[in-house]
Amino acid sequence: MQHVLILLDDLKEWSPFYKTNTILSVSDYLQNKSKNTNSNLVINLSANFNYNSEGYYCSLLAQARGDRIIPSVETINRLESGTGIRMDNTLHKQCHQWIQKNNITDDVWYINIYFGTCEEKGLEKIARYIFDYYPCPILRVGFYNKSRNQVESVQAISLNSLTEQEQDIFANALDNFNKKIWRSPRSPKSYRYNLAIFHDPQEEFPSSDKKALYKFLEVAKKMNIHAELITEEDATRLMEFDALFIRSTTALNHITYNLSQRAKQADMVVIDDPLSIIRCTNKVYLNELLKKEKIPAPQSMLLFRSNKNSFSAIVRQLGTPFILKIPDGSFSHDMHKINNEKELNVSLEVLFEKSAILLAQEYIPTDFDWRIGVLEHKPLFACKYFMAKNHWQIYNHEKQGKGKTGGFETVPIYKVPKNVIKTALKVTSYIGDGLYGVDLKMIDDKVVVIEVNDNPSIDHEVEDAILGDELYYRILNYFSKALENRF
Repeated sequence: MQHVLILLDDLKEWSPFYKTNTILSVSDYLQNKSKNTNSNLVINLSANFNYNSEGYYCSLLAQARGDRIIPSVETINRLESGTGIRMDNTLHKQCHQWIQKNNITDDVWYINIYFGTCEEKGLEKIARYIFDYYPCPILRVGFYNKSRNQVESVQAISLNSLTEQEQDIFANALDNFNKKIWRSPRSPKSYRYNLAIFHDPQEEFPSSDKKALYKFLEVAKKMNIHAELITEEDATRLMEFDALFIRSTTALNHITYNLSQRAKQADMVVIDDPLSIIRCTNKVYLNELLKKEKIPAPQSMLLFRSNKNSFSAIVRQLGTPFILKIPDGSFSHDMHKINNEKELNVSLEVLFEKSAILLAQEYIPTDFDWRIGVLEHKPLFACKYFMAKNHWQIYNHEKQGKGKTGGFETVPIYKVPKNVIKTALKVTSYIGDGLYGVDLKMIDDKVVVIEVNDNPSIDHEVEDAILGDELYYRILNYFSKALENRF
């Protein structure tokens, strides 16, 4: 379990705040005078991050000592070099609305960001976005009033430069960022590791239902691991933890990928890791990988927005009907079955609005798909997912309530056809060593890979129906082994 250290140039700088035994001078840290020999979460509040300064060397040496440091040397260098940051259209619009609402007339205006939070209501997501790019305790950010690229400057500022009011805001932000600094644990028991389990309570088809999530917490406690459910609102607390387990549908332009990337950069153990998300969430990438490694898959072809896409040319290669899908769809969303030229033209118009490239794929009708869960290159569970009633997909998004999804059957690994297991293990060997769900179809003795999920469903009494608590133990043990090897 991590301990927290706050580094200051002079311990007197902490006089406005409550006393704590977590503070240490920059010089003492450099001389390795910390009493704790385990890994630390180090919050570097030095006023000087210039190259070769003591503050700079604290961040540099922290990594060599196995400590997690904020800001890291990478962040310091990024701030020093003035590497710019652009806000996307959504954040740009939010910023513009805030300017209008607050009657900002200055050409350049500033806010302070404390651990990803700010005092200005309405700019919270922008503050978190900038903190994600520049993870630093206190930032001073300048914005242009009228400019497409609105961020004018980002600077790290020191604790002793804050006003009394700003010190209060900082203390509250620090309290929320790492509650262990201020509050005694509810139990005197010290856990080995801290695991964050990220989920979205509002998600329609979550990766794990509530019972499964609480089962992870229950089993983790028995394993002497402190596991905690976190949401997007807790994103700024990420560095409190040693490991991250994402239980929300992943996407590249999404909070899940941003968190995964931040966790990996902080040397945390992560499922799903950024590379797995990249490799699995985009079907165009996976399609190329399957071809290159000669892994059986449905016949397919890429369609480009800039080309004229002929129905007859597609049918000659794939037959009819065929499936048309966007590269990063999930849970059967944005997937159309095409029977004729009219359906193709309508679907192309809709789907090309979402992606410049589409994947057309041979339609292989079966009563069910195999889902093989794989962890560390070993089979974890096996399920048959049946098609929704009177529908060609597992999920029928046109139907409401009961019957919207097909049934399932959890199968012991030893009863799964060997070729199905062999193919699942082969394809995941090219993805990584984490947790995956491989979807396959079997026609007679032929097995084809439909897709690989980096974020497979783990639901209570579904995927765990055979192994029970053992399934949760095996997944959590992945984190334990990785962390033990690291620390």
